[in-house]
Amino acid sequence: MSSEHPEQQAEQGADKLPAHTEEERREQPVVRKGMFGAGTTGDTSGYGGLIVRQSPKVSAARPYGGPGGAAEPGEYDEIADELERAYPDFGDAVERVVVDRGELTFFVKREHLREVAKKMRDEPSLRFELCSGVSGVHYPKDEGAELHSVTHLLSITHNRRVRLETTCPDADPHIPSLVPVYPTSDWHERETYDFFGIIYDGHPALTRIEMPDDWVGHPQRKDYPLGGIPVEYRGAEIPPPDERRSYT
Repeated sequence: MSSEHPEQQAEQGADKLPAHTEEERREQPVVRKGMFGAGTTGDTSGYGGLIVRQSPKVSAARPYGGPGGAAEPGEYDEIADELERAYPDFGDAVERVVVDRGELTFFVKREHLREVAKKMRDEPSLRFELCSGVSGVHYPKDEGAELHSVTHLLSITHNRRVRLETTCPDADPHIPSLVPVYPTSDWHERETYDFFGIIYDGHPALTRIEMPDDWVGHPQRKDYPLGGIPVEYRGAEIPPPDERRSYT
């Protein structure tokens, strides 16, 4: 039963990822159990029985549609077609295309990222002039692609948005910096490096921007401890999750 609200209808229509039945989800590997990685009764969230499974890496099928739906070809198909025309190595550069909840994401291999970004910026039919942000994601169980860097692009000319997502392994956390293409990504890449440990090669000054310069680790990674870090207030210390009181 679909919603009568226009925004919800657009979201439902634009979601091209395949739905999974309960039986299909059970076949997917378990990433973790419980909240915050706690494996004992110290899980204070009350959701110790939570099971998080690894979603399969899928690609959206044509037509991609646009923000308002995907029943027929739309602006997302135009963006993909124009990028493929402008960048001959499109097939090698773009691992997959995902249209989910009315948003378009190109998964770009890191060795092609800067050239793809230049085409997105300079091609008249694309003209994504502005990088509105760079963010990171950490998937500890995504072997060989544990770290994700997500670049958010905006075309002021065509009033369109798109994302470029690039992955790298924990063992080699290097991704080309987009500062030479989008200078506004300077501080965003520094923040992502600070919190996730992604090294942006070619960045003019890749230093911490939120945490102290001598801070050890990257606080927004999922393997970073949630507690046990001294707080500079009368010697107080936050205990790690498995040492807190349980409410279950």
